Amino acid sequence: MQFTDFRSVYEMLKYTVGRYAGQPAYRWILPDGSTDEVTWAEFLAQVQQAGKSLIALGVGKNDKACILSYTCYEWILADMALMSIGSVTVGIYQSNLAKDCRYIINHSDAVLVFAENEVQLAKLLSIRHELPKVRKVVLFKGTPPKDDWIISFAQFLELGAGVPDQAFQQRADQVKSSDPAGIVYTSGTTGVPKGAVLTNDNITFTAQSVYHSTDIHDGDVNMLFLPLAHIFARTCVYASLFFGSTTTCARSLDTIAEDFKIARPDWFPSVPRIYEKVHSKIISGAEAKGGLALKIFRWACAVGAEVSDLKQRKRPIPALTNFKYKIANKLVFSKVHAALGGRVRWCISGAAPLNPDIGRFFHAAGVLILEGIGMTENTSFTNVNRVDNYRFGWVGLPGPGIEQKVNPDGEILYRGRNVMKEYYKMPAETAETLTPDGWQHTGDLGEIDDEGFLRVTGRKKDLIVTAGGKNVAPAAIEGTVATSKYINQVCVIGDRQPYLTALVTLDLDNVAAFAREAGIVFDDPKQLQTNPKIVDLIQSVIQEKNQEFTSYETIKKFRIVDEFTIDNELLTPTLKVKRNVAMERFAPVIAEMYAGN
Repeated sequence: MQFTDFRSVYEMLKYTVGRYAGQPAYRWILPDGSTDEVTWAEFLAQVQQAGKSLIALGVGKNDKACILSYTCYEWILADMALMSIGSVTVGIYQSNLAKDCRYIINHSDAVLVFAENEVQLAKLLSIRHELPKVRKVVLFKGTPPKDDWIISFAQFLELGAGVPDQAFQQRADQVKSSDPAGIVYTSGTTGVPKGAVLTNDNITFTAQSVYHSTDIHDGDVNMLFLPLAHIFARTCVYASLFFGSTTTCARSLDTIAEDFKIARPDWFPSVPRIYEKVHSKIISGAEAKGGLALKIFRWACAVGAEVSDLKQRKRPIPALTNFKYKIANKLVFSKVHAALGGRVRWCISGAAPLNPDIGRFFHAAGVLILEGIGMTENTSFTNVNRVDNYRFGWVGLPGPGIEQKVNPDGEILYRGRNVMKEYYKMPAETAETLTPDGWQHTGDLGEIDDEGFLRVTGRKKDLIVTAGGKNVAPAAIEGTVATSKYINQVCVIGDRQPYLTALVTLDLDNVAAFAREAGIVFDDPKQLQTNPKIVDLIQSVIQEKNQEFTSYETIKKFRIVDEFTIDNELLTPTLKVKRNVAMERFAPVIAEMYAGN
């Protein structure tokens, strides 16, 4: 399979501009629902202008600049401008607390910070005197205060006017494929965040490996709502750049339902939690209608499941089944398509395991979710299911140019040009992760079949060893229990214990609807967490889900707790539960579940 050896990400951009100069590159949805966009040629010109502004600010080769912002066009522009002159982008989640921002800014030695708005600026101002290396803050949106330390994005772009084009070109020409392009800090379910150094070659290679693994065409539109501080979202941006595909930036997570109808994407990347929420909403909506509508919905799902199974096994669809599916599509599934903009061919799920039942449900509705896997340390791409070769519950085949293997202890390892250079300023951790012959330890457990398909069974660090010596991977149990419309999140516990227990959070909307039908009086849905009827409801759900597991994998006791959120530091920005933090926070509750054993 042919790969182009680009010297830099900037060179890859120029390659794309040469093919698609007049086509839309980036589009963004404005607060009123209208859109604005730039072509590839216009984007290149803006990158050059922003690059000259960075030079004017004295940002040198290998200097680091942080971007503290939600996903937006300015993020993408600043990132590309930094890489174009050999500087290094460091993303920070907009949900991070000031203390987390301080750690990343100082650890990365950043000399410049881009901030989204006044909210993010306030964090920086609160730690200003603890950021000795930061020379300037550039505000993407809003009016900066009268302060020499802070300038607006418009003012920033004007700085480049006095820098000769030749100065920019000289910097761009000096960038090598082995030079760092970004430092991506792990969101950290445990311990201190580590900064994975990704090179220009990591990015340009991975973009092409994704291209050869997916069904993305030039002119396709994808919608981006994941945080760009996470490498999963950025890899999708870089891959779209190579394809000549248009990336549309959504306004926020709160507006994605409306934004889908505006963007009308052909494909999009997401994380399992989003698919789970959509699934729960669809199921709840059908059950709320009841009667004939619910019967039609269940019939359509059964027909869709039959068609999904035949497609997955590459079997012909009988004429009668196909006829029934057309009716099911008209009555039910077309509404799912319409909600996603009406043009989606497929979508990608990554960053966490996708419950196979969720994948089957959407496929039955005609929306193929291609589950893949990758991590910060390998530019967020190693495996993905293909549009013509997929299995639910598996993360697919490796991308071209990427080697995979499973060690005798079950750990998955990778080798390829997608694997990071190192952890920034962490040689010991780098040596633990990268072998001398180039293999990357992932910490994931899994198995590879004869065709090369990979199935991930859990994390080495998360593996529960019960008092009886049984090994349990909690992710599969948590994912299955969380498919209930009444349950939001699950954290399974049981290491060195005689049985498994769980911390459970409620889907308060659906639980409140159940409570009203059951005649339960409440003022605040949170009151339902301790209601005996609700506890019984969750008990029945867990008993039902337990049927899918062997006895030592079943949850024997549970407690309903407050929702895990990013703000209360129980979730990472990619919506994964910080298991160690949860166990520490709820230690008395957990101890109670094991009292007397």
